[in-house]
Amino acid sequence: MGMPGFYVSPEQLIQDKADFARKGIARGRALVAARYSGGIVLVAENASSTLRKVSEIYDRIAFGGVGRYNEFDQLRIAGVRHADQKGFVYSREDVDARSLANQYAQIMGQIFTHEMKPMEVEILVAEIGHDPEGDRIFHILYDGTVVDESDYTSLGGDNDAILGRLDETWVPDLDLAAVVKMASDALSGPERSLEAADLEAAILDRSNSRRCFRRIDDEAVTAILSA
Repeated sequence: MGMPGFYVSPEQLIQDKADFARKGIARGRALVAARYSGGIVLVAENASSTLRKVSEIYDRIAFGGVGRYNEFDQLRIAGVRHADQKGFVYSREDVDARSLANQYAQIMGQIFTHEMKPMEVEILVAEIGHDPEGDRIFHILYDGTVVDESDYTSLGGDNDAILGRLDETWVPDLDLAAVVKMASDALSGPERSLEAADLEAAILDRSNSRRCFRRIDDEAVTAILSA
């Protein structure tokens, strides 16, 4: 006698996958990206000196990821390859954050829809323009949804609380030090404090002519947080 089958509605299956992905992402440490007067800054809570959550993708494009490291690092590598290939076949100016975000959305959406286990990650693709109007910040969710952010965003961790703190403190045209301090305060919250060793920080600097990505070392972050 065969075992009876169990029917799960498509709606319930999608909901279960979404809950699974969100729980996995929430267990990780968060990341904040925000515009400042000279470009875009990315600050992640990351005590590891070897595993990077923020990286360069191409000349003017940065990548950030939260959740399962091995999954978002695979996405980072795929993005670097995609950008290199497109820049080689066409031109470097044809590589942009919008097309890269759409490529990521297709990959993550396909996995979410067709695989048993969704990716437990959220990622961010940021691009610095030649002027502030050209800046782009794209937040890609675990199911492939793309959110075009305007001035700042937060990924992972206690996301709602972090966004609430950013809503209260962000204003246009802050300098780099002010935005790094704001991001650190938003990530830490009122009940704890973060030091430079707990953070990974990088910027897309508009003043650089081509390679705009630059990491901020612990010494510089320490000086900012203690000011």
